[in-house]
Amino acid sequence: MGILNWFTGEKKEILDDSLTQTKRSMFEKLTHAVVGKTKIDDDVLDNLEEALIRSDVGVATTLRIIEQIEKRIAQEKYIGTEELNRVLKEEIVALLSDNDAGQTTTFDAPLPHSPYVIMVVGVNGVGKTTTIGKLAYQFKKAGKSVYLGAADTFRAAAIDQLQIWSQRVDAPLIKQKMGADPAAVVFDTLSSAKAHHADVVIIDTAGRLHNKINLMNELTKIKNVIQKVLPGNEPEVLLVLDGSTGQNAFEQATQFTKATHVTALAITKLDGTAKGGVVIGISDQFKIPVKYIGLGEGMDDLQLFNRKEFVNSLFE
Repeated sequence: MGILNWFTGEKKEILDDSLTQTKRSMFEKLTHAVVGKTKIDDDVLDNLEEALIRSDVGVATTLRIIEQIEKRIAQEKYIGTEELNRVLKEEIVALLSDNDAGQTTTFDAPLPHSPYVIMVVGVNGVGKTTTIGKLAYQFKKAGKSVYLGAADTFRAAAIDQLQIWSQRVDAPLIKQKMGADPAAVVFDTLSSAKAHHADVVIIDTAGRLHNKINLMNELTKIKNVIQKVLPGNEPEVLLVLDGSTGQNAFEQATQFTKATHVTALAITKLDGTAKGGVVIGISDQFKIPVKYIGLGEGMDDLQLFNRKEFVNSLFE
């Protein structure tokens, strides 16, 4: 199924509606950048730079975008302010495509491993457990069998929340009591999933950034267990970030990428925020693909990220 065929109808409407505040905020800033101008000059570029930074795109990414636009102006020579949106959109899509390797467009696409193991990391409050539940739901809806592992054993609430999601989506949950060794929970989860020929295993982990060394050691132990039970199976390490926190999400990404090798991002809570530009900046700055975006509370409101449709929606 092609990208354009997949991303139509209801999914696109959800994306458009969810990005309304980001679009309104960004367009107000872009309109101010070009008001009274017909030619893209230094003043327009300076105002555009400020607009992108204030839209939470981030300084480094903004400078890259401005540099590319300057090159386009030098090459094409006849780009006016009325074409700025088109050029800006094209450059952002190109920038996101640099970190888009291996992206899939549907949840029923072939999996890289059997079982496909996803280690989910992120601080408390970013929507980590909800993302796990919605991922399980989407994979189940696509016809895949899913096992959940409650390896965040430092909070009873985390285990209880995952239990609720496991019941909602009808996915087996492997858990132990609070304070148990997270690696032992992972071992039990993978052993059971392997015995039952599960397609997908999603593992919740603790997000204790205040003690990064312990976090790093814990995640390393979990990875070692995965290799022991499933030799050669490289897990997806999915970092969940709260898009509504803007620049704070950058800091969390910085800390987690130092603690472990993050392979994909899920950016949640993009509905109702004007900070959607953070998706562009984080993907570019950390060279990690954004794989999922959270657009609401509904079970279907976790979508596979499609860079072209995301940027198109921003500029519609």
